[in-house]
Amino acid sequence: PILSLKREMRNLSEECNLEPVTVSMAYVYFEKLVLQGKLNKQNRKLCAGACVLLAAKISSDLRKHEVKHLIDKLEERFRFNRRDLIGFEFTVLVALELALYLPENQVLPHYRRLTQQS
Repeated sequence: PILSLKREMRNLSEECNLEPVTVSMAYVYFEKLVLQGKLNKQNRKLCAGACVLLAAKISSDLRKHEVKHLIDKLEERFRFNRRDLIGFEFTVLVALELALYLPENQVLPHYRRLTQQS
């Protein structure tokens, strides 16, 4: 399920024209949550969505209307309510201890894999 969620995150990000580095950051956030044992069947899609949203915001990949488009896409793809997503975004931020700026060595392996695939 984790691999298929990451595939969904990548596909959605490509549809929304997010940069590979943004997707890579979302992956790192997501994996940190997995390693912390924060994921369960109920919240895993919200986790994935919140990670994509946070990465897109922090890498300032998006303008305001594009953020709305991204949220629409996330809602549609992962089948959750945008209100739940926005609430969960804060939960993820806390779990990540607000550490959204990532060291290059955490992002690079994902980035390489993503750019080689495309």
